[in-house]
Amino acid sequence: MTTQKYKSLLVIIWALWAFHPCLAIDDVLRTAKRDAILAQITGAVRPKKQISLISFGAKGDGKKDCKPAFDKAMKRAAHMGGAHIVVPAGEYLLNGPIHFVSNVCLELQEGATLKFSSEPAFYLPLVKTSWEGTFLQNYSPFIYGYQLENVSIIGKGVIDGNAGTTFATWKSKQKIGQQLSREMNHKEVPVAERNFGEGYWLRPHLVQFFDCKNITIEDVFITNAPFWCIHLLKSENIICRGIRYDAKLVNNDGIDPEYTRNLLIENIEFNNGDDNVAIKCGRDNDGWKTSCPSENIIIRNCKFKGLHGVVLGSEMSSGIQHVFVENCTYGGYCKRGIFIKTNPDRGGFIRDIYVNNCEFGEVEDLFYVTSMYAGEGMDNHHFTEVHDIYVKDLKCKKVNVAALVLQGTEAKPIYNVTFDNVDVDKAGIGLSFSNTKTIGVSNCNLGGYVGVPSTASAKDGIFNK
Repeated sequence: MTTQKYKSLLVIIWALWAFHPCLAIDDVLRTAKRDAILAQITGAVRPKKQISLISFGAKGDGKKDCKPAFDKAMKRAAHMGGAHIVVPAGEYLLNGPIHFVSNVCLELQEGATLKFSSEPAFYLPLVKTSWEGTFLQNYSPFIYGYQLENVSIIGKGVIDGNAGTTFATWKSKQKIGQQLSREMNHKEVPVAERNFGEGYWLRPHLVQFFDCKNITIEDVFITNAPFWCIHLLKSENIICRGIRYDAKLVNNDGIDPEYTRNLLIENIEFNNGDDNVAIKCGRDNDGWKTSCPSENIIIRNCKFKGLHGVVLGSEMSSGIQHVFVENCTYGGYCKRGIFIKTNPDRGGFIRDIYVNNCEFGEVEDLFYVTSMYAGEGMDNHHFTEVHDIYVKDLKCKKVNVAALVLQGTEAKPIYNVTFDNVDVDKAGIGLSFSNTKTIGVSNCNLGGYVGVPSTASAKDGIFNK
């Protein structure tokens, strides 16, 4: 489908929504809108010319530093105009990051493990990146690409961040660096002057593609990340498929799209120490200035396990829209199934969110939307517009606290939200809505089913009481 045809189709679909609000969750219209987005997502074009990492001096014995071999292979690929770099079975130690070039497919064959050094000094000098929604310079992500196109990581191999003894211990030390980064954000300090790294304890990401387009990450197994596992920053046209996780170190989010558009996440088995998918879009001033929403994101056929299944926010100041979560289930416990979070520091918008045919086992909260996340920003006036959220065919076996929660603000109530066919076997609180308007609830059973009412007669004695 050409870009012009895509735009024309979206114009028609949005017009139908605008003039026929009663059709807002019509399956035909929702599917047409989703499919128009899918037609734009192709992922990377993979190069045909193959080279082996072994030919550049790598040795998969877990002892030899293979970073020089990766550097040489990437340099050769650049000279060739692109290459498919094959990493055969073995354990490859890396004393430093892999920096991608354009038109490279990195294939980790079954039995291959990239094991990164836990020594922080190996991830210097600083590179352009972001940290919790603020642009800055920091330690290099372990696998990093900046302003590239057509990049892939594929294969049944393992990416092991090996971060348990160093980076995973940094959270207790990060407060000064974290606060300084936010102060620079709010004061709009030029990004070139936001230099962190050594002494600030801000952990790098495991995989980050920044300002890139045409990306595929498929089938690999990810473990022991220093921070977020896959960070897709200001990038577009991406497929994340078949990835497997056992990443339970501190803040090991599975996939974090930020300022990112046209993204397909499918057939992934999550097992993370934090959010499985966390859609973000910049913090406060940086987000407002960038003005590039995260949009056109489809999450389907995934198994969730970890802190939260799908999260939107809280760093989302450029806005989030056109997100589809479909046909997903659970592989274990999640604290919350779907969690949408913002506060009056953020501004921006969250809109056009569709959740269909998803199931969870045991959770604390099933579907939770709050405009007061962490109690931050309550004295500020950057309220977020949260509206047009459509939930259909959502199931859960046990909800320990609350099944459906909507928490708006007086300044910006949450509006145009519908729940259709939500079934929860056991629930502490069925629903809790505050500062909302135009909310629809139909065919929902929250905490079990009520059958046919019993009848009463005089012999029951109730009339004599």
